Amino acid sequence: MPPVLLAVAHGSRDPVAAASTRSLLRLVRALRPGLTVRCCFLDLARPSLGDALARLSGARPVLVPLLLGTGHHVRVDLPAALADARLPLSHLAPALGPHPLLADALADRLAEAGAPPGAPVVLAGAGSTDPTALADTARMARLLAARLGGTVTPAHLSAAEPTPHRAVAALREAGHPRTALASYLLAPGFFARRAATTAATWTSAPLSAHPAVARLVLHRYDEAREATALRPAA
Repeated sequence: MPPVLLAVAHGSRDPVAAASTRSLLRLVRALRPGLTVRCCFLDLARPSLGDALARLSGARPVLVPLLLGTGHHVRVDLPAALADARLPLSHLAPALGPHPLLADALADRLAEAGAPPGAPVVLAGAGSTDPTALADTARMARLLAARLGGTVTPAHLSAAEPTPHRAVAALREAGHPRTALASYLLAPGFFARRAATTAATWTSAPLSAHPAVARLVLHRYDEAREATALRPAA
């Protein structure tokens, strides 16, 4: 059967989040018209990952997590779903982040929000109790700092410190009254609304259907396909 890219998003009760995910995947399809691209969600939206894999029975899909860090979903939930579907772990691509293409997208979103070059930036990730995911956000902050040539402080919208509110307040106390907040999120929803409530002077929109993110989805897919092709036969 032809190859299939199965994009796995987190899911949200907010219908705008699912619409944003589908907009991103329309960009992916436009970049590679011959590729079959499907979408599913880990929670709170349909189709579920299990349903999507069942519908692709007989195919050899590559799962591309639409997730920005290597947390519990990537390390535990997705490998378990592959095992249930009797697919090898090599059919799982890495999480999207951290990656320089995301730094490009974040820089564009900050510019769209009006943040000037050189403004101190707080990078607001969703947050996690998983140390690996937190380390990924810190790495992304360093990549964005290199891209912008300035200071970027990692922060977390849940489960970890500092929160974006505290990170922005700390910058203000350190003598930076005008700060920017980069929403390190893929889609609008609860966390994006929370990010918008800090005292930052400029707050960027989520990454959503940015062309650099679409290119990164295909890059992760290609990495996994190459690894699968090079994997010795059992």
